[in-house]
Amino acid sequence: MVKRFDRLKEIRRLDPERDFLEIFRLTVTYEFPWDVTRALELALYRTYAVPGIGRLLATTAELTERSQKRYDDTALLLDAVVEHGFDSETGRTAIRRINRMHRSYDISNDDMRYVLCTFVVTPKRWIDAYGWRRLSGHETSAFAAYYRTLGAHMGIRDLPQTYEDFERTLDTYEAEHFGWDPGAREVSDATLALMGSWYPRPLAPVVRKAALALLDDSLLRAFRYERPGPVVRGLTRGALRLRARAVRLMPPRSTARYARQNPEIKGYPDGYEVARLGTFPVPGIRGCPVLHSRAPDAPAE
Repeated sequence: MVKRFDRLKEIRRLDPERDFLEIFRLTVTYEFPWDVTRALELALYRTYAVPGIGRLLATTAELTERSQKRYDDTALLLDAVVEHGFDSETGRTAIRRINRMHRSYDISNDDMRYVLCTFVVTPKRWIDAYGWRRLSGHETSAFAAYYRTLGAHMGIRDLPQTYEDFERTLDTYEAEHFGWDPGAREVSDATLALMGSWYPRPLAPVVRKAALALLDDSLLRAFRYERPGPVVRGLTRGALRLRARAVRLMPPRSTARYARQNPEIKGYPDGYEVARLGTFPVPGIRGCPVLHSRAPDAPAE
């Protein structure tokens, strides 16, 4: 029978540079599946506060008119790589879909690199604050190696190498680029409404207040939300820490939990094909603005 800290011991026996995929899978599908899901939601949400990113997302209408589908497709494409690996046919198909969608838009390398940084830094900060234990050094290094590899497959240049590099890049970029944009606020409101829709209707306002209570002041300022009071913040964060204590006392997971199994995924009750996930923009149609020129070192499809 697996005990609570047995997988952490297994992780510490692995090499975070060589075995990063195995460590990453153990961490996100056994140790912290719920926390990583919440953290990645917050990671993507943070990116809206960069006006160029938020404005583009508003222009495509993917997150304002088709919020659930966009959420599902993003989670499932990223999940396919986690579950099947970078060298599998499924993993390659998922990355090819991600690349084709991104190349349909005028997205700078700096913005792409920043988004990647949120995937590394936000989960560590969330888990350290609200997980049943803090993330270990091996896991932190494996997260950096995993997303460094994903970034290379996406053709992102000048990738950070260590977790500290990812964190420094993220903090600097946010300090320089966070700001107000009406389109970004629209995307933010649509995302909060989507999260509320996952629960019974009377709970939607509560979910919105709880979500806002988890945002740091830089995000609240960028979206021009009123700062939640200390009572709401204390109750929300206290509830998450109470959950962490309860999870710590529970038996560890015996099976992996992938994002495709999450109840928030609503759009594919009959299954899905990875190759058909995401958007297929057509030039001249809303949802496909400026075509993005391919970087010389971008990976071939």
